[in-house]
Amino acid sequence: MSTLAEHARPIAAEGRLAGNHLAPGGVLVAERVSDLTGSESSLRRFLAGLPGVDQVGAEARAASLATRSIKAASKIWALETAIAMVDLTTLEGADTPGKVQSLCTKARRPDPGDASVPHVAAVCVYPDLAAVASQALDGSGVAVAAVATAFPSGRASLQVKLDDTRYAISAGAGEVDMVIDRGAFLAGRYGAVLEEVQAVREACGPVHLKVILETGELATYDNVRRASWIAMLGGADFVKTSTGKVAPAATLPVSLVMLEAVADFEEATGVRVGVKVAGGIRTAKDALRYLVVVNETAGPAWLDPALYRFGASSLLNDLLMQRRKQLTGEYQSADDFSLE
Repeated sequence: MSTLAEHARPIAAEGRLAGNHLAPGGVLVAERVSDLTGSESSLRRFLAGLPGVDQVGAEARAASLATRSIKAASKIWALETAIAMVDLTTLEGADTPGKVQSLCTKARRPDPGDASVPHVAAVCVYPDLAAVASQALDGSGVAVAAVATAFPSGRASLQVKLDDTRYAISAGAGEVDMVIDRGAFLAGRYGAVLEEVQAVREACGPVHLKVILETGELATYDNVRRASWIAMLGGADFVKTSTGKVAPAATLPVSLVMLEAVADFEEATGVRVGVKVAGGIRTAKDALRYLVVVNETAGPAWLDPALYRFGASSLLNDLLMQRRKQLTGEYQSADDFSLE
């Protein structure tokens, strides 16, 4: 199958900006993970030992990758891959069952006039609307994702967060997007953040867990790297940039740092963790830039909805417009596609 890896313009092998050097042979065995997470002091030592991220280097590399183009022969594949990676999202106080049902219709069949367009990865809603989404998406292959743990602030007791998580799952959510306690993280209470992730992971059972870092509040790329590791050590299936409620949300340098972290984590543990970027990604051009960064940082294995997602609402229509333009040679009106 044709892939972005085969057709993206060649990029010099510059190597990742930081490695982990965690254990002989690059493997972090289960016993070692237990040692790292067994106490606040051991976790703090581990996180302090992670190589720092070169801010200038990260931003320069992300800017360089953003200039790369995808050959015309792979453009349709890349656009369809991005469509299949979308978590179609509505997280507004004014959300209604009718709006969610319309969103689910679009998620199942993004382009009503073309059945060959893939469905999106998931529909992401508040927990009280997860049952509506679950019923509307039954049998479609589109997952129901629900935000939980006092989204978007994360300011609640652990019991409230766990109840929120269990409620979302009981309503039909197959994926849970939790938020970390940024206040605890920025205060250096890394163990408390880890314990919450672990507790939510246990409450989720087999349900996929995405851990939102809210990178716009973490201040430094080093903090993004540390928070990513805490989430992964706690059992995250995905690390996610942001809630979409805080600026800046997703950026290419932040995505690059998180992709490096998941690549290092796989090297150290053999476990692959996904990345979800959310907030501010509105155009197909932007989405394809992110895919190039994925390919050149974590590798082509992450060019899959199982390992990379876009949290978005308006992005899908632009992807559909650009796909149809590639097929017909003519730009389509945004009015040709539903607004939900």
